[in-house]
Amino acid sequence: NKQFESIDEEQLPVAKHRLHDWTHFAGLYAAEHVAATEFVIGATFVALGAKTIDIIFGLLIGNILAVLSWRFITSPIAVDTRLSLYTYLNKIAGDSMTKLYNWANVIIFSVISAAMITVSSTAVRFAFNIPAQLNWYPTNAWFILIVIAVGIVVVSIALYGFNAVSDFSSLCAPWLFVMFTSGAMVLLPALSLDILGKTLPAGLSDLMTLGDQSVWTGINSEGNEGIGLVEVIGFGWAANTITHFGLVDMALLRFAKKKNYAYASSTGMMFGHYVAWIAAGIMGAGAAVILGKSIVSLDPGDVAYYALGLSGFVIVIVAGWTTAITNLYRAGLAAQAIFYNHSRQKTTIIVGLVTVVIACFPFVFSQILPLLTYAGLLVVPVGAIVFAEHQIFPRIGYTRYWSFYRGLSFSMPAVASWGLGLFFGFGLNALDVISFYYLFIPTWFFTIAVYTFLASRYGAKKKYAAHEKEEELRSLAIESFQEQQEKEQRPLIKDISLLSKGLKFLAITALIITLGLACNVLFGSDLETDYIKNRDLFYDYGFICTVIYFVSAYWALKRGKQTTTI
Repeated sequence: NKQFESIDEEQLPVAKHRLHDWTHFAGLYAAEHVAATEFVIGATFVALGAKTIDIIFGLLIGNILAVLSWRFITSPIAVDTRLSLYTYLNKIAGDSMTKLYNWANVIIFSVISAAMITVSSTAVRFAFNIPAQLNWYPTNAWFILIVIAVGIVVVSIALYGFNAVSDFSSLCAPWLFVMFTSGAMVLLPALSLDILGKTLPAGLSDLMTLGDQSVWTGINSEGNEGIGLVEVIGFGWAANTITHFGLVDMALLRFAKKKNYAYASSTGMMFGHYVAWIAAGIMGAGAAVILGKSIVSLDPGDVAYYALGLSGFVIVIVAGWTTAITNLYRAGLAAQAIFYNHSRQKTTIIVGLVTVVIACFPFVFSQILPLLTYAGLLVVPVGAIVFAEHQIFPRIGYTRYWSFYRGLSFSMPAVASWGLGLFFGFGLNALDVISFYYLFIPTWFFTIAVYTFLASRYGAKKKYAAHEKEEELRSLAIESFQEQQEKEQRPLIKDISLLSKGLKFLAITALIITLGLACNVLFGSDLETDYIKNRDLFYDYGFICTVIYFVSAYWALKRGKQTTTI
């Protein structure tokens, strides 16, 4: 067993005693997918000219398809292997392919992190009365300075405080959901007054009229007919292809006790990519009415402030930089895997500096929709290669891990399949054969077919009985090693102190009061004067509740960490 002590824990399958139940994943997905980007994406659907009925049903169908993709594509491989994609890919395709993939990850996660830094900066620029940045390039020197300042905070925390931020992001999930829901309720009366002449829509028909006339009108920002149901479904499904079809979330789901725990991704999809996108559209349209501007001329800072008051600054900054830190940390890890002679801190600093430069250009967050889709297309062929090797090869008599058994550090079938998959996918896009939201589907099937064919020519058809027996014995030895580790581990105890219970109760109460204040704005404002008074009440006390929530919830978290071992 001593042979495994010197191996990095990340290179070994997850031990049985470290597996989690479904509630862990429900919290993780809610925290990751209810974020500041929802302001941008929600408003983008308005600018693209979607219709109300298409948004309601299209996003529902698209997000259900995304949840099913996690369950039936990502989860089975993650639970079977208990490995992250990076470790499993190295076993399937060797070092060379893994390095190429890590370069792709550096680019993707740096761009996503840059977009989040820019989103956070929009809130800060609003506070300092700096003009909105609506061009692809920055038009104000002060905005650049703000981006640099926000970027320094992000890079610093990615270097030294990732564990604390990871915990903090899980705290943000319930608050973010409450805030997105509250923001929509606070600005819905402003829309209703503008379109219907009354503060509260009378029923479903009024709501549909409101949506069709002021939010999702079916006309895009250029005055032409907008996207339809098929495109909305496609984006709802494609927005997370990096993590489900691309298998990046093997890193999360390898800790799941059961494959069905992938259904917990529905917390992120239904709250973040359904409720929050719809709420963000309503907030954007409501802020546009109050300011007398077009929604496309607003940035997240504008929308959040008029929906949530001072809490709006908090939601944009906090949700933006927690997502930025997570992705910058991923980019730093990927860079460190390439330049393994350098520390993660050093590679994170270098990647962080490049990310901050990218963040100075507002096009990054304004084009987040296509960026996410194309980023998914970049890694989907890799997911297809892993899927083929793990799920298809054993069923057709090929040998899983054949490249590893042959001792190859460079897998020509894997690298060639990835390259041909990219050529195929981006070629379809150039020819405009299919909506770019759906490019990942034919690309995935094409790459599976190509990899299966090429692998058969390079040795996948052969039998490696001795190597397979050796692999089986190694797996048993790892299991024995981890069982020994479990026996030596200090037992965990649950924090049941009265103070911690009181802090958690206080945090939940603050959220309930916030929702109550938002309901009062929506349902207790018969006249426009009542609406303005109730809205101001929400702005003031909602911010106090925000402060109470974060102080009490974070304090409870810290106390829990101090009393988890005996």
